[in-house]
Amino acid sequence: MLALFFAVPAWADTHTVKVVEYRFEPSSLRIKTGDTVRWLNAEKRTSHSVRFPGLGGLESDRFFPDETWSMRFEQPGRHDYHCGPHPEMKGQIVVED
Repeated sequence: MLALFFAVPAWADTHTVKVVEYRFEPSSLRIKTGDTVRWLNAEKRTSHSVRFPGLGGLESDRFFPDETWSMRFEQPGRHDYHCGPHPEMKGQIVVED
């Protein structure tokens, strides 16, 4: 039996961005390399996604009210994103060493 383990640094944090009233809150977030961002859909009826044009168009599946989607950031840099079905909803993750 082969078991794979992925080490998560003890200092890594998880940050939450809420999707509420067709906005990402907070709209800009500074995190450390290795941290995870979790998007929580706090809407009542609408599904959303998180799309990163600068990462080759990487897009989450749509997540519905009370659902979440998470991503761990391994490289420093600025990552602008928007909601796939609602491109006017914009956000930014800044990953620092």
